[in-house]
Amino acid sequence: MSTTLAPPLDTALLGADTTLSSRSIDRFARAHDASHYLLIPDAVLTPVSAVGVARAFAAVRAAGRTLTFRSGGTSLSGQAVSGDILVDTRSSFRNIRVEDEGRIVSVEPGATVRQVNTRLARHRRKLGPDPASEIACTIGGVIANNSSGMACGVTENSYRTVESLLLVLPSGTILDTGAPDALDQLQTAEPEIADGLIALRERLLDSPDDVDLVRQQFSMKNTMGYGLNALLDFDDPVRILEHLVIGSEGTLAFVAEARFRTIVIRPQVATGLLVFQTLADAMTALPALAEHGFAGQGLATIELMDAASLRVAQGLSDVPAAIAAIDVHDHAALLVEVHASGVDELMTASDAALGEFAALPLAVAPVLTTDAAERAALWTVRKGLYTAVAGARPSGTTALLEDIVVPVDRLLTTCEQLIELFATHGYEGSVIFGHAKDGNVHFLLNERFDDESSVARYRRFTADLVDLVLAQGGSLKAEHGTGRIMAPFVRRQYGDFLTDIMWDIKRLIDPDGILNPGVVLSDDADSYLHDLKRVPTVESEVDRCVECGYCEPTCPSKDITLTPRQRIVLRRDMAWAEEQGDEALLEDLRSDYDYEGVQTCAVDGMCAVACPVDINTGDLVRRLRAEEASKIEDGIWDVAAKNWGAVTGVGGVALTVADALPAPLVKGVTHLGRAVLGAETMPLYDAGLPRGGSKAPKPNAPVDARAVFFGACIGTMFGPEGDGHGSREALSALLDRAGIPVVIPHDAGGLCCGTPWKSKGHLSGYDRMTRRVLASLWEASRGGELPVVCDAASCTEGLHVMLSKSLAEYPEYAGLRIEDATTYVAREVLPRLAVAQKLESIAVHPTCSTTALGATGALTALASAVADEVYIPEGWGCCAFAGDRGMLHPELTESATAVESAEVSAADAQRDGFDAFVSANRTCEIGMTRATGKPYRHVIEVLEELTRP
Repeated sequence: MSTTLAPPLDTALLGADTTLSSRSIDRFARAHDASHYLLIPDAVLTPVSAVGVARAFAAVRAAGRTLTFRSGGTSLSGQAVSGDILVDTRSSFRNIRVEDEGRIVSVEPGATVRQVNTRLARHRRKLGPDPASEIACTIGGVIANNSSGMACGVTENSYRTVESLLLVLPSGTILDTGAPDALDQLQTAEPEIADGLIALRERLLDSPDDVDLVRQQFSMKNTMGYGLNALLDFDDPVRILEHLVIGSEGTLAFVAEARFRTIVIRPQVATGLLVFQTLADAMTALPALAEHGFAGQGLATIELMDAASLRVAQGLSDVPAAIAAIDVHDHAALLVEVHASGVDELMTASDAALGEFAALPLAVAPVLTTDAAERAALWTVRKGLYTAVAGARPSGTTALLEDIVVPVDRLLTTCEQLIELFATHGYEGSVIFGHAKDGNVHFLLNERFDDESSVARYRRFTADLVDLVLAQGGSLKAEHGTGRIMAPFVRRQYGDFLTDIMWDIKRLIDPDGILNPGVVLSDDADSYLHDLKRVPTVESEVDRCVECGYCEPTCPSKDITLTPRQRIVLRRDMAWAEEQGDEALLEDLRSDYDYEGVQTCAVDGMCAVACPVDINTGDLVRRLRAEEASKIEDGIWDVAAKNWGAVTGVGGVALTVADALPAPLVKGVTHLGRAVLGAETMPLYDAGLPRGGSKAPKPNAPVDARAVFFGACIGTMFGPEGDGHGSREALSALLDRAGIPVVIPHDAGGLCCGTPWKSKGHLSGYDRMTRRVLASLWEASRGGELPVVCDAASCTEGLHVMLSKSLAEYPEYAGLRIEDATTYVAREVLPRLAVAQKLESIAVHPTCSTTALGATGALTALASAVADEVYIPEGWGCCAFAGDRGMLHPELTESATAVESAEVSAADAQRDGFDAFVSANRTCEIGMTRATGKPYRHVIEVLEELTRP
């Protein structure tokens, strides 16, 4: 396979601002999305503005090429992959502008739904579309697919809530549909489009039967073909064009900005699970539940789970008792929610709903709960289905998550026949779930596309599925877009007359066919069977990856090298190249992967928090680092583990000496060392690093001790910010002040959470440290009687990981309880203290470790105890300092903190300066200090200072 672009685009036409890359690693990394299709682009373009996109259109047209837009890559139907030119619209185009107290929000296509809703939350408003992939899907995809979700139905989706769009048409015309003179602009710049859309509207209106069909089809969720309802709903060509683009999957225009009308958040929520004896009972109850109002509020959400789903749910670790106790035969369940604006309104609506539920033939007594933990457990069942089925699929298979919609009164027949299709075609373990109140269900099945018999089975199943859905008056795609998977079946669903209108729309707006060919419309009956994704087996840590992309927005290296998904898919691509004997491609990918895939991964675990199949890509990276580590280097780190107290002491002294010398001199020495020893061995010093830290606390074992104090060794290596005393000393003082005696383990200075070894892949040293630390903590905690409290969140997480990974070999330590200082102090110490005078404002940097530990709430509680205003940047994320990663690769931390740093600087200026900047981990504090120029300290240090007698 060629590893270079041929022929190249004219860079003069593209302009200086648009990046063009034909590197193999860029093309292959961005080729994969959440669908089961795979095409490798010849080049990746990254424009930064609407004008840049218009120039890209001209360059692509001049070269006789085509292009496809790619943003979040969460689409499931193949609409964001290309074998020609791929246009990355996520790296730029991330601006969000909130207007009119949140009633309007203008968003560029690279921002995620979650990022937008985070900005709107302070105004108690949100976007109408509520896709389940909101953590990763971007506004570009939401518009392109006319996304909906669990609650928005057809009344609050993109089609209904878009106020205006900033469009770049294939000709290069840039049109703001919200401009007062938008119609004049369109008629002047694109008279054929303006006149042609009106002619198409009149053509449709002249066919009453087809008008009825369009109205029937779009009374449901429907993303098949183009949204011909726009020809009926509007008579202004600007509005028609605007709404045809919504749901057009990047085949008609580029949306450079979307302006939405937002909806009010109803914050009071009650959730319940209605378990029925049979699917028929559930479906019989559905129309009344969907249509009936309870005290003026209907059920906001009605999610279906069939019997197979319930069986899968029973295998989940935290399945609610109501499901665990069922002897599942033909059961079905509806997960329901009542939303309200206030507590009284919710109580009234919930009581009315429970009265209605009492008359239903339920297998389990109905309950509506407002408890956050209980609600989360119920949603874990629903959302855990994908995790359980996709995560357990055989290696080499692809998880297909499909969706259909039928009129609600046809849903029972459809589901029953769909279950029969699974059996007929041998798809075992397939589950049905989805948005029952909309007649929209999803089903999940596993298929492999590396042999002809599997592809033939998939062909037969698809043919039967098409027959089933269309016989019920439904649509073959409700939410996921037509894409490549259903493009050949548009004519089957709509007939010749309406399909011909769709083709005429495409030719009218994109006469040269440069935008996303083969998507939405296709004359090739077998095109849905082309370019099916290959999934070669790779490392066990990541082999179950479904390439959904949920991990990407939180990844600290996403803007500088690769994301977790890209690290995984490149392993698959390298495995495939090796299978094919393509040595040139394999070497090309490998040569760039070490830096981009391995060395710039922060191994912070944030990807695992977001991953639906529980993958921590850092586990893969640590394995690769271990495989690359030389025996000499591994031996050195093993020796370091034996003498860790001395090592940290020497490191601290070195930093203190460096702090006293001119920074350029020390930096020059480390530059020389990196040139000789390598950038992965010698950290880069800069003036932002602190002096060395203090000595480890002395061992102590009072009889009346109530906890074990595990002082993090980074307190020895890195000194505190400014004139502070550091988190170890601050925590010790707070414990004394609160009258809580603690045990200090023997050889406290020689103990470590093991992260320096684990993150670098030095397994011998890690095993040695694990044995020493667990034995020491077991003794100090008196056999698990006392909790172990650590003053650095990343070290607390490291101890948790060390313990969990060791229990199989050392089950005797199962009783150890390890807790971060933030949660322990918030619960046990803070009530015993008095803050004499609060600060006015404080800026908080949550960390990846407080997130993983569930300690961010405690961090903010402590901040609230010392300041009247607690500011958390909306764009906060992992700082990527990651132990020594920020010193080995400072460019990684600079990239990872750019958004948060800008927010902090702006907020600081608005307030004439925050009174303090806090976090929960020394290396994170160093990273944020380096990024912002502000003095970040541990929140416990500030608490200690403000509670002194």
